[in-house]
Amino acid sequence: MVPSIKERPLPCWDRGGARVPSPISFCPAESLEWTCLPGSRVALGPGLACPLGNTGPLCSILVGCFGCRVTVMLGGLLACLGMVASSFCRTLGQLYLTAGFITGLGMSFSFQSSITVLGFYFTHRRALANALASMGVSLGITLWPLLSRYLLEELGWRGTFLVFGGVFLHCCVSGAIMRPVATSMAPETRKGLPPPSKTPAPGCPAACSRAIQRHLAFDILRHNTGYRVYTLGVVWMIVGFPLPHIFLVPYAIRHGVDEHRAALLISIIGFSNIFLRPMAGLMAGRRDFAGHRKYLFSLAALLNGLTNLVCTVSADFRVLVGYCLVYSVSMSGIGALLFQVLMDIVPMDQFSRALGLFTVLESISILIAPPLAGFFLDISDNNFSYVFYMSSFFLISGALFMGGSFCALRKKERQGRQAEGEGAITEAALEQTLTVEGTDGSKKQVYTEIMYVTSL
Repeated sequence: MVPSIKERPLPCWDRGGARVPSPISFCPAESLEWTCLPGSRVALGPGLACPLGNTGPLCSILVGCFGCRVTVMLGGLLACLGMVASSFCRTLGQLYLTAGFITGLGMSFSFQSSITVLGFYFTHRRALANALASMGVSLGITLWPLLSRYLLEELGWRGTFLVFGGVFLHCCVSGAIMRPVATSMAPETRKGLPPPSKTPAPGCPAACSRAIQRHLAFDILRHNTGYRVYTLGVVWMIVGFPLPHIFLVPYAIRHGVDEHRAALLISIIGFSNIFLRPMAGLMAGRRDFAGHRKYLFSLAALLNGLTNLVCTVSADFRVLVGYCLVYSVSMSGIGALLFQVLMDIVPMDQFSRALGLFTVLESISILIAPPLAGFFLDISDNNFSYVFYMSSFFLISGALFMGGSFCALRKKERQGRQAEGEGAITEAALEQTLTVEGTDGSKKQVYTEIMYVTSL
């Protein structure tokens, strides 16, 4: 399907077709007007803008071989190339390849390697460092809708793609000023490699299997119960988390809110997160909460899901502004703790591999979420309430699963310690022979002391 001659998007959803509902995705996909396409197909565009690029194992290999600086710069170059190529697209399939796959691949390289190097830079105030680093996301959410709208009106969608290509090229500058991490500290180099086998390799399939297991961290997923619970919970929760970002503006426009005021809602969320994320990082970095960050994350996800139910009640602009403010509180907690909890669960020498598998599974959820929501819009005659119900369901159920599972694991650990203590108590007595030297220094007396252990 070829884009319409119009440069500006339609103001609302049409029954026969749908425009791309993405005011804050990595590409200005909302600038294209696609006619006679179902919402489930068009909504695939925003999902492709990030998740297909989350090729965690490939990024882990690049980080291990070339370091985080080179990986960030390579990601910025790919993202710029994808945006520039998108300005010459004439079909939706070409846009999937350029703005979706190529740009998403580059953004994934820059994002994952930045998170990895952040874990090596900070050890004591890592939660605050993660929160401050995620403020860049908040700034982007604040400025992106306003900048996109201005560029669309002045330059059209093709010129907007070119400008965004230049913006993404600045990732190369950001990567160049990063302090290099020593090779001995790299998670995939000497420390993490298994010793070479003395037996001859059985063949290429075995080598491929070892490489996949090494870079996809299936061994961590199999043996680390906390990592398994957290990964499954986040993968389930992420299906509902990005939907308000994608569908809030079309939902407000459909109910009579002006386009510029509707785009302002996303900016309110981003502006609030600029101040709320550092506060969340400071609170999570306190020693009192050091062992309870995973529960704080589950609570933030639960609050996020409950907040989305407000949109099913009213679409008044003042109500939506209040919703954005409350939503920002829970979103700041999720953004500040998402990777910090992963660093708490997994040792840093395994973090790069664990993050690779984590982002791969997370990207699958982000990929299927927009088309699934678009499918519900198609079968419900563009009733956005089903989208927010869907978002709340995945967020609330994922939060309850993580919170309940972590409580069960903690209770199991306590029972294990208690069983070990009871095993020590069952010993009748500990016999200890004491040799005491006399007062004159010439005689030694031997005593037998019986000490009964009654408690630990």
